[in-house]
Amino acid sequence: MTIVPPGQPVPSRAAVKPRLGRDVYVLGVVAFFVMVGFGVVVPVLPVFVRSFGVGYLEIGAVVSAFALMRLVASPFCGWLINRGGERTILAVGIGIVAVSSALVGVAQNYPQVLILRGAGGIGSAMFSVSAMTLLLGTTPVALRGRAVGFYQGGFLIGGMAGPALGGVLSLVSLRAPFFFYAATLTIAGLVGLFLLKAKTQAVTDAAAAPPRPFREVLADTRYRAACLANFAQGWAALGVRSALVPVLVVEVLHHETVWTGIAFAVAAVAQTLTLAPAGTFVDKVGRRPAIIASFAVGAVAMVMLPLAPGIAALIALLCVYGVAAAFMGTAPAAAVGDAAGSRGGHPVAVFSMFSDAGAIVGPLVAGYLVDAVSFEAAFGLAAVLMLAASAYALRMPRARVTSVRAPTTNPAIIDPGETGTDVTGSGITD
Repeated sequence: MTIVPPGQPVPSRAAVKPRLGRDVYVLGVVAFFVMVGFGVVVPVLPVFVRSFGVGYLEIGAVVSAFALMRLVASPFCGWLINRGGERTILAVGIGIVAVSSALVGVAQNYPQVLILRGAGGIGSAMFSVSAMTLLLGTTPVALRGRAVGFYQGGFLIGGMAGPALGGVLSLVSLRAPFFFYAATLTIAGLVGLFLLKAKTQAVTDAAAAPPRPFREVLADTRYRAACLANFAQGWAALGVRSALVPVLVVEVLHHETVWTGIAFAVAAVAQTLTLAPAGTFVDKVGRRPAIIASFAVGAVAMVMLPLAPGIAALIALLCVYGVAAAFMGTAPAAAVGDAAGSRGGHPVAVFSMFSDAGAIVGPLVAGYLVDAVSFEAAFGLAAVLMLAASAYALRMPRARVTSVRAPTTNPAIIDPGETGTDVTGSGITD
């Protein structure tokens, strides 16, 4: 046990109480406005594309184009951030999505919609990579889990409000939601541009060490575990849950489509309520146990979803998955920050690509498995990937984040928790 030396005052709990920085709150607000607009567009987009007289394959292509261009653009985001700074690239990325969304609202044919949605994917990659890089780089190691949780909370709350607004706006016009999306993105971009700190300020606040070479980051078990976890989560959440649960509700459980929205909304509430305790757990207990347990629990829920005997059981299982997802989204991102340090634009971009890859390939493979085998096979494969992520996380170092002070050595190299610094204010640590 480490005891404060005699004669030295024991710091009060208030003196060392961890606090999130201003940039974290600003990014949470940005995420809310981005997701409110995105949520407005999502339920309207398929119907709008269909109005051009195209088939369901073309509708899927518009959805995939956004994700595909995110994947293509992500490798360049680190380079852009190094030259322009996180705040500038974030604002430019949001601006690209805003302009492309407004132009979709006036598009006259299907090819225009396809191209413009693809351009939006490029801006989305710029925004998401720069926002996460700034979030991880300006937050002390021992607060990263809570910072990521707060940031994701902005997305979730915005995502819950968006679809309801989208339904109302669609009564006015199928084009109105795209203009609304452009407006909320403009607000988000302006908030980020004027309220976030400049690049040099952010790096100074993080007490950053020199950038860690990407080859060293890639060799770090924490980073590899986080990337595998992000791929599995992208596959399971976007590729299987979002794509197949609506079909499961209608074709297997024989309920109206409105129940899909109800089920997802209840699960989103469960996930949102879990984000704060999940972030605290990730910071105080560790990234490793959070990844191991949450992906294992998520895999069990995934296997059970196609076996649900009724809508109530399905909603309960989605809530279990939502609770696990709060940890699955928080712990890997925090682990990337630990491995990459405070200037991790390229590592964050590659980390983001793993999720995009899972979201692109997952729906295709899952759809094929449903057609060729069964729903159980599609959900089961997603569960296998999640279990693989859980198992690989066993290789992560047994480290516990316990310091909110600026590190005296490179935070990307030292395992968090090895210094034994106290954060409780008691003056005594294990």
